[in-house]
Amino acid sequence: VQLVQSGGGMVQPGGSLRIACAASEFPFSSYDMTWVRQAPGKGPEWVSEIKAGGDRTYYADSMKGRFTASRDNAKNTLYLQMNSLKPEDTALYYCGRVQPGRAYDYWGQGTQVTVSS
Repeated sequence: VQLVQSGGGMVQPGGSLRIACAASEFPFSSYDMTWVRQAPGKGPEWVSEIKAGGDRTYYADSMKGRFTASRDNAKNTLYLQMNSLKPEDTALYYCGRVQPGRAYDYWGQGTQVTVSS
């Protein structure tokens, strides 16, 4: 299983970024996927989950209306579009695979998102 992330970077408050997670070595379209973030000095925070078919998405309350998770199963790629970014969104963002038993078993390498003026 490989999850390779790309995108991210630094943006001013109110700006937008998109991060991607390219999956390989497993049947991507059969798995729910998740995004989790970790801010400096804090524990992990769940961001979003998207079902295997891409038809259902779930978000943490603080991200609703600003973040959009999507996936392209033909390209084996997961995306997180982040709009109206705030300084408190600064964190390392990780994509993860969701096991049928709801545990997370594999993670991407992490992508830094920094929101600062």
